Amino acid sequence: MAEAGSNVTELFRASTAHSPSYAALSRAAGGQQKITDFCIPCNPYYPTPEMFEELGGRLRDILTYYPSSADTITAELCSVLGLNPQTVAMGNGSTELITWIDHLLVRDSLAVPVPTFGRWTDQPMETGKRVDMFPLPEASGFALDPASFVEFIRMRGSRAAVICNPNNPDGGLLPRHGVLALLDALQDLDLVVVDESFLEFADAEAETSVVADAVLRPNTIVLRSLGKNFGLHGVRFGYLVANPGLAARVRDALPKWNLNSFAETVVFMLKEHRPEYQHSLRLVQRDRQEMIWQLSRLPGLTVYPSQGNFAYVRLPDGVDGAVLRNRLLDEHGLLVRECGNKIGSSSRFLRLVVRPQADVERLVEGLHRTLYGQQVPYGQQQPVPQAPAQQTPVAQAPVPQFAVQRTVPIPQAPPVPVSRPAAVAASAPALTPALAQAPGPMPAYVLPYGSGTAAVDRLVRGA
Repeated sequence: MAEAGSNVTELFRASTAHSPSYAALSRAAGGQQKITDFCIPCNPYYPTPEMFEELGGRLRDILTYYPSSADTITAELCSVLGLNPQTVAMGNGSTELITWIDHLLVRDSLAVPVPTFGRWTDQPMETGKRVDMFPLPEASGFALDPASFVEFIRMRGSRAAVICNPNNPDGGLLPRHGVLALLDALQDLDLVVVDESFLEFADAEAETSVVADAVLRPNTIVLRSLGKNFGLHGVRFGYLVANPGLAARVRDALPKWNLNSFAETVVFMLKEHRPEYQHSLRLVQRDRQEMIWQLSRLPGLTVYPSQGNFAYVRLPDGVDGAVLRNRLLDEHGLLVRECGNKIGSSSRFLRLVVRPQADVERLVEGLHRTLYGQQVPYGQQQPVPQAPAQQTPVAQAPVPQFAVQRTVPIPQAPPVPVSRPAAVAASAPALTPALAQAPGPMPAYVLPYGSGTAAVDRLVRGA
């Protein structure tokens, strides 16, 4: 088992902007370790077991024959969602659409708040564009202030902009009226993208999507995911909505058979399985509330409000997220997303995907054992033991308030000047006692908090 654990953690050292795939981790473990995945943000309740059984029964035909053209599959999806096919382009995953958006519609510069989904920063840089990164302030729970973002765009002279709503990794949601105000303020840009890949999991307001508004605007694209919502990352399908001219530019550039037969089969199953899908979203929303509450009770953890199917967590002072990630995987079979390789974040943060309560029980117990060297029963009613002083959450992020009042808007912080934040003290060698006494090699230091923001600052200033 020790050798298998070493092989698995070695994969993280070789990865860059993204975590290793689940398949790669399973191969490295050699089938010796069952992994509970808190890393990949997927709907755990959909498809239903009956749907998987139906897919299995049709597997031979799915794998044997060509799929229909993308136009045929897109037309069926639009009939389910009530969209005009002329305003839609379907892609082999949202990342394919991001790639074509960058190639076709982003001329020289793109403004994006960070931290966020890595492809929105990496893709334009790979094609030589200037990426203007707007740091989201932790003091306001990483909430986006639209007025400050617009001011930043004007200062930088960005010609395109993107926001993720809810944002990945923190789950922050900008209300619909805020998104529309942002689109109005940026109507002179070449392009504004609203990435709504996780919006189906939100429950803060009845209607947050701006899909209906995008088709009436000359420079707006809304990106939606299907794999995340339908629990089928492996199928690789997503779509964008825009005015017919913009949608056609992307649609015409896509390969004729860019969608596979699995995608076609699932799309044509949706009409008769929409009630189960809606029920699955309600279950995820319920589990998010429970998971955030349980995590918020752990000493020293700061849990930020989320409208996605994940929670963004700041670790206790002195804890290196990469070390914690490796130990959770090796010792407890728990795969978590450590955010040290996300621009604008650091190794002080984890993104934890919402999972059913039985899995959360394992996560809470694993965190207790690894961070504090003790076993605490899941859901216990007695107070959690107090953490040492250095593990107290920061004052500007009161955990219980964020955990319980998930949909209460966070007061907007004053505009944050685009300059390097005050550097926090140099490396901190002190880990929590349980981590410090753990067997095996330990790091000589912990990355200083704010190191990710310093990298952002260099890009903001064009250095």
